[in-house]
Amino acid sequence: MLKYLVKQSKTLLISASFASILHGICSVLLLMQINAALTETESDRETMALAFAATAVGVMFSYMIAAILFERLGQRAHSELRMFITKKVITADFRQLELLGAARVQSALSEHCTRVAEFFESFPVILTNAVVVLGCMVYMAFLSWQVFLFAVLVIGFGSLGYHLAHLRAIRHLETAANEQDKLFAYFRSLTDGAKELRLNRAKRTTFYDDVLEQSIEKVRTERTFGMSIFVASAGWGNFLIYAFIGIVLFILVDDGPDRTMIMTGYALIFIYMVGPLEALLLNIPRANLAQVSAERIDDIARAMTSSEPQVEKGKSPSLQNIKLQAVLHRYYHEQKDEMFTLGPIDLQFHPGEITFLVGGNGSGKTTLAKLLVGLYPPEEGAILLNGSLINDSNRDHYRQIFTTIFSDFHLFDQLLETSHGQNLDDKGNQLLAKLHLQHKVKVHNGAFTTLSLSQGQRKRLALVVAYLENRPFLVFDEWAADQDPIFKEIFYHELLPELRAIGKAILVISHDDRYFHLADRLIRMENGRLIPDHAHAASPAIDMKRPTIITANGMA
Repeated sequence: MLKYLVKQSKTLLISASFASILHGICSVLLLMQINAALTETESDRETMALAFAATAVGVMFSYMIAAILFERLGQRAHSELRMFITKKVITADFRQLELLGAARVQSALSEHCTRVAEFFESFPVILTNAVVVLGCMVYMAFLSWQVFLFAVLVIGFGSLGYHLAHLRAIRHLETAANEQDKLFAYFRSLTDGAKELRLNRAKRTTFYDDVLEQSIEKVRTERTFGMSIFVASAGWGNFLIYAFIGIVLFILVDDGPDRTMIMTGYALIFIYMVGPLEALLLNIPRANLAQVSAERIDDIARAMTSSEPQVEKGKSPSLQNIKLQAVLHRYYHEQKDEMFTLGPIDLQFHPGEITFLVGGNGSGKTTLAKLLVGLYPPEEGAILLNGSLINDSNRDHYRQIFTTIFSDFHLFDQLLETSHGQNLDDKGNQLLAKLHLQHKVKVHNGAFTTLSLSQGQRKRLALVVAYLENRPFLVFDEWAADQDPIFKEIFYHELLPELRAIGKAILVISHDDRYFHLADRLIRMENGRLIPDHAHAASPAIDMKRPTIITANGMA
């Protein structure tokens, strides 16, 4: 992930890094000039003053340029990461996205993106202070190579301790990152389950005390422990530096005639170097946090692969017929705690036809609908559109013939369907009036004025969107379940026949048995298989043609 970001902003990163290195070099030059002014007895004061002023200006401008460039780099990294993740989500296979879960995606878009972006903001501090420390070491070698070798030994010893501490701290930070993903799911439950929590005090208390509070505490504890290790290792590094200063000043430097000048130079170097070294040690953990977050984003991105090329904007395919031939799909069934097999299924769908899909909960109705619309690829068998086989190369194109309202549907506040152009608002408001929502919500500038409605009203808004999309095949998953009796009558007796009359193919998943006679075909599912429906086959249709009953062997 970090390599990807560097590649995306290589020129900006090189420019910002050069400015940071220049800032570090100018800072070391400034130190050398201060030391020279304090220790040299004979010198050209005017020349030194001009050089000092020029170097100070260089320090100021290099700092400003580096800080501005890295701020831009951090903001760009943040936006690049978010675009990268959102593009992965949009193009990922739906089944993989279901398995990944929304909480991990939300965690990546907020927490982990921020951590990685912060690394680029802290990188100039790390780079500049690394140059300052390195420059001070070089200047120290210029003054005394014996002292320089001793300094290398001390820094090496300190680096070893810091590395060992780093390995342990990273383990705690990774544990915190894993728990953070779970915590985002709990945060979502905090709002999505607000009604249930307020209606059940015991559930509310247990959720807060045993779930939410413990997860928050675990994240806090692991992060605190990990960062505390970094702080302790930074303190250890500082101690070594001060111990080094003491040994150099009081043991290594002899009582020669230049002792005062040498001690002054070393003291100035040490005092000047302690600040950058401390900043370096304290900012390295931010880089480590960014590394952990980048790895989490990498893991999430690898889990969101796409096996299908995406369709560019264009006309939806026409619909003459859809055939499911021996389609089979397996998945884990939570209620039965076992692998569930759907199929083999043989079905056909045609325009101008209303098909009801009925059966008990967990029988596989919604899974069959997801297979039909191309959200799941069949593990066995084939789906054919107008006689052409649907596979990974054309499945996204195939999905464009469907408009679906699943039971867990999502409403966008904007009408992203733009085929109606300037008439979108007028068409949308006409549909709202048709569904008796004109006093609750309007369409203004291509967006709903509010989504704060009941579930039944929100489903009617979803139906408005379905009309505006104007696709040849509509799938309704328990659409009428949240509607009052009046709108159930309107849906089954008016809207569905109207859609059939204009040539739409319609699949309705329903438990409303009092309306089963209105279907052109009735498909009953049980345990993932199609079964004969003798009861409704024997029931006469009321003012409608008798429904066709689908059996395990096809149409009867």
